[in-house]
Amino acid sequence: MRTIESLGDVSGKRVLVRSDFNVPLKDGVITDDGRIRAALPTLELLTSSGAKVIILAHLGRPKGEVKAEFSLAPVAKRLGELASAPVHFATDTIGTSAHETVAALPDGEIALLENVRFDPRETSKDDAERETLAREYAELGDVFVSDGFGVVHRKQASVYDIAKILPSAAGLLVVKEIDSLRKATEDPKRPYAVVLGGSKVSDKLGVIANLLTKADILLIGGGMAYTFLAAQGHPVGTSLLEADQIDTVKGYLDEAATRGVDLVLPVDVVVAPAFDADAPATVVDADAIPADQMGLDIGPKTRELFAEKLASAKTVAWNGPMGVFEFAAFADGTRAVAAALSEGSMFSVIGGGDSAAAVRQLGFDESTFSHISTGGGASLELLEGKVLPGIAVLED
Repeated sequence: MRTIESLGDVSGKRVLVRSDFNVPLKDGVITDDGRIRAALPTLELLTSSGAKVIILAHLGRPKGEVKAEFSLAPVAKRLGELASAPVHFATDTIGTSAHETVAALPDGEIALLENVRFDPRETSKDDAERETLAREYAELGDVFVSDGFGVVHRKQASVYDIAKILPSAAGLLVVKEIDSLRKATEDPKRPYAVVLGGSKVSDKLGVIANLLTKADILLIGGGMAYTFLAAQGHPVGTSLLEADQIDTVKGYLDEAATRGVDLVLPVDVVVAPAFDADAPATVVDADAIPADQMGLDIGPKTRELFAEKLASAKTVAWNGPMGVFEFAAFADGTRAVAAALSEGSMFSVIGGGDSAAAVRQLGFDESTFSHISTGGGASLELLEGKVLPGIAVLED
């Protein structure tokens, strides 16, 4: 994979950088700036080298329309507070504001362009449409650096097509992400444990199928666990259930047994009568969920069991929370997994998305984990063994 060094001296050059600034907002305020902070090393390297840095990024899913609630203006403000170089904001991506902002940009400073997804061509399935837009982006830069790991699994104009037009390389974040995730998936130190959570089994079908051929230990929590429990014949009350996946899950259970994979399901769960932060929580055995209750977290015995399994591992990949961690009463399962990884000596990779958000929200020191990914979907596809278009295009 080509790195920034392959671009040579960037002093005075216009460097287009694709970053992932898809941060959570509440009432226009950024609630987690982790992705912005993760982008800083590449931006600092380039600005300190005298480059004119022009950032392409997205926020949310405006579906090809200009929508004020998806403007990158709050990101520009926060980036300006965090970066050592001045940050200028263009109110469009390829229009008059973008061209004027870039033309006036001094060496060593940053221009953030407005949301690339305001243009429907950015995410078009039509190769020609994306390429046309990518050529318009290319008018603003001399070279391209791909540093938005959260989008490298997408064949989009600012991720894939632009890299075929300009001299291109991976940024520091993308290099770190790929190195860490490959270390945790391609040749892991064993025992190799994977923790999967989140709401749906269907979101992780390919991941589970791939991991059954690689992992030694597979811990299943979160909403997806209830489909596994149902596949074993247990009642799951009003818990999240994908009935159409039960036969598939039965196949996974059989394959795990055949391959000798230690597939571990919850032995107890925290239930409540409703999906509500204030709902009364009780603990029941995993095979005895009442008909009028829903499972919202793994129980205390399961927390101990999972922590014990993780303590024996030398490599752990974790993707998906164990429960509804946003509600205090149902956060202990996710907290227990995070604590086991934070306090352990294993190589630990947290696969972005809700898992990364949970670690920060629950107050863990990020430096106690080997790597926290910035890309939920991209890290999942790597776990699934897929080729990522935005990475493949950077490889010689």
